[in-house]
Amino acid sequence: MAVYELKSLGLVCPFPLIEAKEKMATLEVGDALKIEFDCTQGTEAIPRWAAEAGHEVTNYEQIGDAAWAITIVKN
Repeated sequence: MAVYELKSLGLVCPFPLIEAKEKMATLEVGDALKIEFDCTQGTEAIPRWAAEAGHEVTNYEQIGDAAWAITIVKN
């Protein structure tokens, strides 16, 4: 399993989600993508997309006053 990082800090929604979808499409099953973002809409949109796409959220944490990190494993 490889772990990739996507830093989307400073991007307005929906761009962190769009970039996450694009990056996830390039990964192999079992690889993980750690996304750092600071748009509040992403706090709901990114985990919802991951669940709907059948991926597994393995970590989700607040990393700053208005920033979050979520790790998604591709299934």
